[in-house]
Amino acid sequence: MAQRQNQGAGRSSRRSGIAAIVGLSLLIAFARQAPALAANPAATGLKVPRFVSLQSDKVNLRSGPGRRYPIEWVLTRKDMPVEITAQFENWRRIRQWDGTTGWVQQHMVTGKRHVIVNKGADRPLYRQPEPASSVVARVAPGVVARLAECRGAWCRIEHANLSGWMRRTDIWGVYPDEAVP
Repeated sequence: MAQRQNQGAGRSSRRSGIAAIVGLSLLIAFARQAPALAANPAATGLKVPRFVSLQSDKVNLRSGPGRRYPIEWVLTRKDMPVEITAQFENWRRIRQWDGTTGWVQQHMVTGKRHVIVNKGADRPLYRQPEPASSVVARVAPGVVARLAECRGAWCRIEHANLSGWMRRTDIWGVYPDEAVP
């Protein structure tokens, strides 16, 4: 009887080992395909990369595209601009202005465009898109504003009750050559 139990335990061990190998093989196969799938914008028809904004004041940033992946950060600033660098099913890999990356569910981002004022000194907000124009205000680094339009080297932004033009190089959330109507 003891011998049969040992034989049964050996079979069970082998089956567990085989199941582990099969599971590991599937995981490796998925990992090899995931970058190709993530870079495929065909699911939405939208280009990747692209800028969007956070939809909520609480967004979980995960290490991978799924709820089984651990939450690495909780983003707590609605309207913060982020760059979508990849997509997989209903998950989007995003990059923040400070370089932090991770995955969020697609419904946690919106196409409404916002920008953030770059690090460094306060930046001038001009009445017109030209350096000789009067300065409406000086905007502190880290301020998030709605992106209204861009013309050449200038973008019009709106924040609270202020509206004006800022140099494209003074903000993050718009590409250097991107046309924003």
